[in-house]
Amino acid sequence: MAHDVKLWGSLKPHAEGRDSVEVEARTVGELLKNIVDAYPGIAPAAAEGIAVSIDGVLYQNSHNQPVPEGSEVYLLPRLKGG
Repeated sequence: MAHDVKLWGSLKPHAEGRDSVEVEARTVGELLKNIVDAYPGIAPAAAEGIAVSIDGVLYQNSHNQPVPEGSEVYLLPRLKGG
């Protein structure tokens, strides 16, 4: 199933300046893999860590998390604490 994935500001330049992209995926892991395949410029950010927000819930390191059809999906750089 395809999802309209909204991109956080720092990721937009790596996706041809787009605010959102269409990505086929059933899980968070599949979503990340497919977006990097389609937009290789996102790979460095993905290697550092990308958080995925699904319907307002933030997921990090949750590659098996399902992405339900019709969900609101955002990609953003992983939040770093200190």
